[in-house]
Amino acid sequence: MIEAEYSYPFIAHAPLEPQNCTAHVTADKCELWTTSQTPAGGRTLVANTLGLKEDQVILHMVRAGGGFGRRLYNDPLVEAAFIAREAKVPVKLLWTREEDMQHDMFRPGGFHTFTAGLDASGKLIAFRNHCATFGEGERFAPSAEMSPGEYPARFVPNLRMDVSVMPLGVPTGALRAPRSNALSFAFQGFIDECAIAAGKDPLQFRIDTLKAEIAPAQPLTPQQQAGQMDAQRVIGVLEMARDVSGWGKTRLPKGTGMGVAFYFSHRGYFAEVVQATVSKAGEVKVDKVWAVGDVGSEIINPNHAEQQVQGAVLDGLGQAYGQEITFTGGKADQGNFSPATTASGSPANFPLLRIKQAPPVVEVHWKKTTFAPTGIGEPAMPPLIPALIGAIHQATGKRVRQLPLSKTDLKWV
Repeated sequence: MIEAEYSYPFIAHAPLEPQNCTAHVTADKCELWTTSQTPAGGRTLVANTLGLKEDQVILHMVRAGGGFGRRLYNDPLVEAAFIAREAKVPVKLLWTREEDMQHDMFRPGGFHTFTAGLDASGKLIAFRNHCATFGEGERFAPSAEMSPGEYPARFVPNLRMDVSVMPLGVPTGALRAPRSNALSFAFQGFIDECAIAAGKDPLQFRIDTLKAEIAPAQPLTPQQQAGQMDAQRVIGVLEMARDVSGWGKTRLPKGTGMGVAFYFSHRGYFAEVVQATVSKAGEVKVDKVWAVGDVGSEIINPNHAEQQVQGAVLDGLGQAYGQEITFTGGKADQGNFSPATTASGSPANFPLLRIKQAPPVVEVHWKKTTFAPTGIGEPAMPPLIPALIGAIHQATGKRVRQLPLSKTDLKWV
């Protein structure tokens, strides 16, 4: 029997361009110059706030910095429009960095207690997860939910998934690969522990488990099938990741390790291998990442697709290294990228990934299948962090169960 507890923090979207909007309101019209990931919803929200009809609200969409989910919510549009109406002049609204970071729709934190059982041959035969997250009654806070179908559901004969929710006064929302960006770390991290406890290769252990799929008690509807993970597609990207990375064939120096993880989210299948070196002082350096994706039969824009995957990898590394939002008296402690201190004198900053921390190579490969094309930007990110954690374990023997990495002492002798 294996037991472990995993946790991950609240984090902010931290777009380089803070929230902003320019608004001009007259008696019968509101014009907005802005960017939004949901412009139709933004128009409705502004119309309802100002008491206008939707066709009286005109949005001029402009090129802008990334949103990563933050620009789904349109609160700056309403703020700018309301101020412009009251001031009776055009208004350009630009949040400060501190306002943007401390008034976010945060990615929620979470806690997981895992228990797994292996038989004498090392086969996974029992699995339990108790997730402590946020919500009210049977309703989850936005992006704090967990599905009972998380892997290894369907691939282990004895399974139990429990969820407890706690009230939350902090607004939460979607961040790149909502839910999956956090759950992947916990579930894939613990699966790695199961493989090590079984004395199995972590990549082959996953493949072997996927081959033990349990048939559903009732036939699935076409809609259910469309949203369910296809084990053969996962095996396909895992096998390709094994081949392109030279998994198991490379002799690594002391302090260097390779880790692997996969994840299915947003109808995309990705397996990633990370090679990382940890110095004796505990400093982590990612040497190389291999990412293999199955997003269907055709890559519409190969150049952009490759950049999406590379960006997702860097995004995941930034989150892993040091990103965390903590709260004191209901207020977010962090407010900028540069170092700061809390009232208690402890460090409080939200560091983005630096160029010197980025891996020199992120190698992207595609496993083309006969399925219809799907998206890339979100499903490429979730496997990165657990693959990095696996590499750190192989390099140091230490198992990371809490993010960010800055909270874990990785020094070795």
